[in-house]
Amino acid sequence: MEKEAFLEHLSSGLPVVGGSSAHQYMHRASQRALRITAQINTGYHEPEELRALFSELIGKPVDDSFGLFPPFHTDCGMNITVGKNVFINMGCKFQDQGGIFIGDGSLIGHNVVLATLNHDMHPDERATMLPAPIRIGRNVWIGSNATVLPGVTIGDGAVVAAGAVVTEDVPANTVVGGVPARVMRTVVH
Repeated sequence: MEKEAFLEHLSSGLPVVGGSSAHQYMHRASQRALRITAQINTGYHEPEELRALFSELIGKPVDDSFGLFPPFHTDCGMNITVGKNVFINMGCKFQDQGGIFIGDGSLIGHNVVLATLNHDMHPDERATMLPAPIRIGRNVWIGSNATVLPGVTIGDGAVVAAGAVVTEDVPANTVVGGVPARVMRTVVH
């Protein structure tokens, strides 16, 4: 399996069966991601160097307005898309096999986890992984230590409170918080 076929398989929502060619490719891709994130996380890098390393990791250029404070961790890397003026703070962990899409102007706080894979619930099929994308709209703010689970879409202008666990879609221009996250109020313009 090659990169394009792998990404197509993931974006189709088909399961990744343990031991399959997609699963084997996923393991090879993780080694690449671990190598590049080790470079990102070792020593000091000027912002331009970090953008170049992150671009290498995701396989496409990022805008000059993109900002990243390491450390940053991912076990895939090649299924992340970021818009302009996106900032990712320290300690974030992206499990991006299912796809992570971050819109323009969004801010990702310290230690945020974006997880796009679930395992099959049946014990005999537990090695099977189920990818689902996370879509983050424009001008979203995700607070420190929040976790966003597979298949969630966060609407434009929304705020995810620190420590929230987001299990369902978040409407635009709302503030969500708690475990599981629930709408707390609307964002005042």
